[in-house]
Amino acid sequence: MKDKNLKRKKASAQKGPKTGKRVFSINSDPFFDTESKRGRKIDNDEDIESSEDEDFDDERSGGEDKAEEEEEEEETAAEKRKKVAEAYLEKIRAIAKREMEEEEREGSEGEEREGERDSLVAQILLQEQMEESGRVRRLIASRVQKPETSDGFRVLVKHRQSVNAVALSEDDLRGFSASKDGTIVHWDVGSGKTEKYLWPSEEILKSHGAKDPQGRAVKKHSKQVLSLAVSSDGRYLASGGLDRHVHLWDTRTREHIQAFPGHRGPVSCLTFRQGSSELFSGSFDRTIKIWNAEDRAYINTLFGHQSEVLTIDCLRKERVLTVGRDRAMHLFKVPEESRLVFRAPASSLECGCFINNDEFLSGSDDGSIEHWSVLRKKPLHIVKNAHALVTPHTLEQSENERLANGQIENGSQIPANHCCSSACSWVSSISVCRSSDVAASGAGNGFVRLWAIESESKGIRPLFELPLVGFVNSLAFAKSGQFLVAGVGQEPRLGRWGRIPGARNGVLVHPLKLS
Repeated sequence: MKDKNLKRKKASAQKGPKTGKRVFSINSDPFFDTESKRGRKIDNDEDIESSEDEDFDDERSGGEDKAEEEEEEEETAAEKRKKVAEAYLEKIRAIAKREMEEEEREGSEGEEREGERDSLVAQILLQEQMEESGRVRRLIASRVQKPETSDGFRVLVKHRQSVNAVALSEDDLRGFSASKDGTIVHWDVGSGKTEKYLWPSEEILKSHGAKDPQGRAVKKHSKQVLSLAVSSDGRYLASGGLDRHVHLWDTRTREHIQAFPGHRGPVSCLTFRQGSSELFSGSFDRTIKIWNAEDRAYINTLFGHQSEVLTIDCLRKERVLTVGRDRAMHLFKVPEESRLVFRAPASSLECGCFINNDEFLSGSDDGSIEHWSVLRKKPLHIVKNAHALVTPHTLEQSENERLANGQIENGSQIPANHCCSSACSWVSSISVCRSSDVAASGAGNGFVRLWAIESESKGIRPLFELPLVGFVNSLAFAKSGQFLVAGVGQEPRLGRWGRIPGARNGVLVHPLKLS
């Protein structure tokens, strides 16, 4: 037994120093033995990373495929733009070639003719760019031919109640109209095909941002539309009315996409800034609000009017022209946060619009039209009795009907009086063909009048009278100047001060022949 115990002690004594050497030796200490572990970890990680690399390669290859597809799509869009540009350039070249053929010179060499044609193309493109920006006025008035009796207004779209607003798209192919019964119609100018915009339910309106306005008296008239505006790219249509909201619609799907609350009164006028998604709205609460249709956001509020804002207009610059019942017209310079105030001699202004960035027109309730300049606080020229009631048979349908103020409508007016105090002689709408010298004004006296805008020293002169029965509540010129669209009703846009039973509620179009 003792021998066995001694052998065990010897064995343990022999093992002791071996383990001690393993613990205290630097070479055998696991703390210092890092290279082998690292190597092992790397070896293990390499095995794991190989599978991850494969997945990453798959993802990368998939991402590259998507990127290639996106590039292909982008290239396709770029190719489309290139094709459109080339087609437009070919069109301009054809026009230039035709002009060159008309002015053909004998003995001219081919290279010289080609160079002349290219310079003519550049000149035409530069002229179009300057006309588009408003720096040059297109001379159309001298080219407008006298309309024949057969070329009168024709009904394009019928509405149940008076049409309050009309708007045309940038390409003059589509139009929009709205009436007092809340109907918004999208129509084709050429064919007259119509499509209605359907109002969503109250729940959807609230989900789109609509709120219950305070103090709303009559709930059933909340959808009545007073104004329309379409963006330059044709994507958005804005509408405003008695519900105190600015409603935004998608013109491609004709669906309601947003409701902007904020106004404390009916939204009476709307306009988009040309070439952008910036939207301006005017209201009976005497304010002008700025919105961004693309971002669905509120931007700012402009103050200054002492009474209801009636009409609004804007060109490419961030300048807003507003007309109010306070006998004042305000020109807001938005970036500078300043405004110019123009006081009218009339009792009340009804409408206004830009001619260019420095000149504008206005119509008043005494039947006169004023021509203004930014450089002067008073009108440059005033055309009085622009829509006077001169003939007793102008509107035979309204005879023996009296207005709310006790005056008699057109049918019983005495020609010698040339009275413009009736509601039928108020200049209710005015429009200018963009970047041109042609304007149109409408009232309830049975005529739409065309005007030629001349230099500041000469003012404006009448061109032609276009017969049209009813209150002309809205006018829109085609950008090309080839036709004029009128929104007509039996009643005025903002009230019921008069009524013409013989008028047709709807949208009417009058072609304009240019020489």
